[in-house]
Amino acid sequence: MQVLLNTDSHAADFGTLSTHVTAVVAEALTRHRNRITRVEVHLGDENGAKPGPDDKRCTMEARVDRRQPIAVTHYADTIESAVQGAARSLAKAIDGVLGRGASARGPRERRGG
Repeated sequence: MQVLLNTDSHAADFGTLSTHVTAVVAEALTRHRNRITRVEVHLGDENGAKPGPDDKRCTMEARVDRRQPIAVTHYADTIESAVQGAARSLAKAIDGVLGRGASARGPRERRGG
């Protein structure tokens, strides 16, 4: 699973942020990691330099084998919280599409009768 990070001009220390985002996404999507080819993460600050509640935005879009892309957005007070919230939402959305019981190997084989 490849994780691509895109940020606006307000993101600090891209290297540290990239490492953090990759770790959070990998942990949240462990169950379906073999069926996800790519996750695009877009981070932004809605108010720029101005402070404000829930003004950090994280949008994640997952490319899942043989499925339409699945996208979620989460707003929070900090980038880290926005990333955590979006990762949880994306994991739930993927569970909903693929099913909670689906293993990382894919659907179970049918037995002949």
